[in-house]
Amino acid sequence: MTSPLTLPARLIRALGHRVTDNLISLGIAARFFFALLASSAICLRRPGLVVREMYFIGVMSLVIILVSGLFVGLVLGLQMYDTLERFGSGDIVGMVVALSLVRELGPVLSALLISSRAGSAVTAEIGLMKTTEQLSAMEMMAIQPVARVVAPRFWAGVFSVPLLTSIFNVTGIFGGYLVAVHLLGVDAGTFWSQMQSAVDFRIDVVNGIIKSVFFAVTIIFIAVYQGYHATPTAEGVSLATTQTVVKSALVVLGMDFVLTAFMFRGL
Repeated sequence: MTSPLTLPARLIRALGHRVTDNLISLGIAARFFFALLASSAICLRRPGLVVREMYFIGVMSLVIILVSGLFVGLVLGLQMYDTLERFGSGDIVGMVVALSLVRELGPVLSALLISSRAGSAVTAEIGLMKTTEQLSAMEMMAIQPVARVVAPRFWAGVFSVPLLTSIFNVTGIFGGYLVAVHLLGVDAGTFWSQMQSAVDFRIDVVNGIIKSVFFAVTIIFIAVYQGYHATPTAEGVSLATTQTVVKSALVVLGMDFVLTAFMFRGL
């Protein structure tokens, strides 16, 4: 008769099971990602599928992007001007607003907003298709669900998120302009000249767009993966939707630190 495990042994065994489960999940996700890439050629030969999903992910997210970008720019202009004016540098508020948006706030906030609105919807849609056995029916008809359902949504998100990020940046800068020039009395010429002289297209704007591409791949892949592997029950779809939002937010924030370190700090 074997003696019961001691508390340290049980903890080590539980930790081992957790690590093993995470490695298995990571392997499944990697295999799913490569299957998605392999099926992309079939999907891209039918651009109508991608365009339809771009309307759902991109166009239907325009309102929240425009409104959020405007108010972020308004608040950012107020806060930055108040801080800079203490040091006699209120005229450079346009530069600070633009750099804050194109480098950090634009890509990050756009990714978080899209993961909450479009990512959760994509997960729920695919999860519901799995629950109602629509994916199984496609397989019975010799139609690849990954190519027909997953890949169009993935590429639509990859194409849409950078465009939405650019719109967020422009709207935010316009909001900062409204506050600084029309409310706080900053000279319009000074506002735009300071911004143009400080914001570099390659270093700031392009790197911000590159960030948004990485975020797009991450949040849309998490969304389609969670939906495709959701437990085919109402509770399972609900849990998958929640995990999409939470995991996307955590991964985006962590990835933002890494990308910022390489792009703007030379690490």
